[in-house]
Amino acid sequence: MASGGEAKAPGAGYYQYPGSYGGGADEERRWWPWLVPTVLVACIAVFAAEMFVNDCPRHGSALGGGAGCVASGFLRRFAFQPLRENPLLGPSSATLEKMGALNWAKVVHEHQGWRLISCIWLHAGLVHLIVNMLSLLFIGIRLEQQFGFVRIGVIYLISGFGGSVLSALFLRSNYISVGASGALFGLLGSMLSELIMNWTIYSNKAAAIITLLFIIAINLAIGILPHADNFAHIGGFASGFLLGFVLLARPQFGWMERNELPQTNQPPKYKLYQYVLWVAALILLVVGFVIILVMLFKGKNGNDSCHWCQYLNCVPTSRWKCNT
Repeated sequence: MASGGEAKAPGAGYYQYPGSYGGGADEERRWWPWLVPTVLVACIAVFAAEMFVNDCPRHGSALGGGAGCVASGFLRRFAFQPLRENPLLGPSSATLEKMGALNWAKVVHEHQGWRLISCIWLHAGLVHLIVNMLSLLFIGIRLEQQFGFVRIGVIYLISGFGGSVLSALFLRSNYISVGASGALFGLLGSMLSELIMNWTIYSNKAAAIITLLFIIAINLAIGILPHADNFAHIGGFASGFLLGFVLLARPQFGWMERNELPQTNQPPKYKLYQYVLWVAALILLVVGFVIILVMLFKGKNGNDSCHWCQYLNCVPTSRWKCNT
């Protein structure tokens, strides 16, 4: 793990710079990442609980017709639903809904707002879980090392909530949505805004952007399958993007002076554009949440005014249905 004025962190072209300008410390503070691994373990444990409750050999498939559970001889009660019902190798919709999946009707009409949080910890299948957790490790560990568990934890949770809120606004009454993808996209969004906010201290910007686009593309592809939801991706990304401006700003003025004059006592300062972005992002974040929450709990459904938006949520094929 590199440190010092011009050392570069592996993989993304991050320049490291001292966290203390007046205390004589030459190394940037590096946080020990424990939050991201804890979230990963929690998500794996919840998925195991999903499959335990699902018990496909006992409860069978909603498709009927003698459809068999996947790997039932080896996994027994942890066997997956038939691929035609859930191509992501996971439980049934009924199990996900029972354990807290996002459902528009239950949130709006049955006042089960807790589902806006519980759905973040559920996953539609093993494929969904693996993609999300690998992405979380790849992105989250580095962010937590650089910014600490408090700021990254806040971004993760609020982005997940933001993704759930937008998802609920567009979910049809017979659809459900689950996954940590909203929170994950929030981390991606915060990386992008942090890159913009702290532009002058980065190198290899193109490599960082390409990495972001690659991970975004994978998750968008997953989002058109049953249960995984691209509206959650969009809401989470937007929330994290705005939160990155608020929470991840670094002092710009004085950084070059610190490199050239290691013994300077000049305190870190922020540039005017950083203050402007901070205020604008905070206002947009608060206003956006208020508007969407008011629409949601008034019983509005985004699909009423955008009929084609349903295909951003799920694309039906001959191999699976979107309402199963």
